[in-house]
Amino acid sequence: MVDLIPAFPAFLLVFVRVTSFFLMMPLFSYRSIPTVAKIGLGFFMALTMIFTMDIPSFEIDQTYYLLIIKEALVGLMIGFIAYLILSAIQIAGGFIDFQMGFAIANVIDPQTGAQSPLMGQYLYTIGLFFLLTVNGHHLMLDGVFYSYQFIPLDQPWISFGNENMIEYVIKAFNSMFVIAFQMSIPVVGSLFMVDIALGIVARTVPQLNVFVVGLPLKIGVSFLVLIAVMSIMMLVISQLFETMLITMRGLMDLIGGA
Repeated sequence: MVDLIPAFPAFLLVFVRVTSFFLMMPLFSYRSIPTVAKIGLGFFMALTMIFTMDIPSFEIDQTYYLLIIKEALVGLMIGFIAYLILSAIQIAGGFIDFQMGFAIANVIDPQTGAQSPLMGQYLYTIGLFFLLTVNGHHLMLDGVFYSYQFIPLDQPWISFGNENMIEYVIKAFNSMFVIAFQMSIPVVGSLFMVDIALGIVARTVPQLNVFVVGLPLKIGVSFLVLIAVMSIMMLVISQLFETMLITMRGLMDLIGGA
């Protein structure tokens, strides 16, 4: 049984890391979840984790304040890398919107408050439902819990100058665009073929107004292709979740000095 009074400094460090995760992590960071609920979830999760960990003793001094800053940075970095990988869905939607002609009709994402493409928001919503269906949010919470096996509570620093960490983040950023391209290439490739066909028609039948015919034709073709490849797209999204968890673990390895 953990004595709560001596363990309070360690509890505060755990609480800072958990709430920092929730500030950036997909699904938990959205505006639709009240701030009080996020803080309360972080509080009770930190309280639960304290009873299952080997707690080192801390004194509240200058080093302790540095540990608080370090814990906040750890939570923000790992939550950000998870959000970065999952953003591939919205980028894929942006590629599709640009070819469909929907790029001029961005909508406000109520979860983040930022503008997002129509198809990106549609695919992202489906992706979040799929994440909840396969209990991906449980895996993300497991990542918060097991992060202390990689990054100890009393580790005093993060080696930001480590070139391996910088290279790892750049590779994660690159993989986001690669996955987005893989998701969008069926629709974008089909619309490219439609553009070629419309160009041939415009040269052979000059009387036909291609700009009037082209837009509804491209929208119809893109929806048909989306319906046809939606199952494959869900497979790519499931692999995206796996990539997200592997990337989180790899970054925790590097932060922990492994």
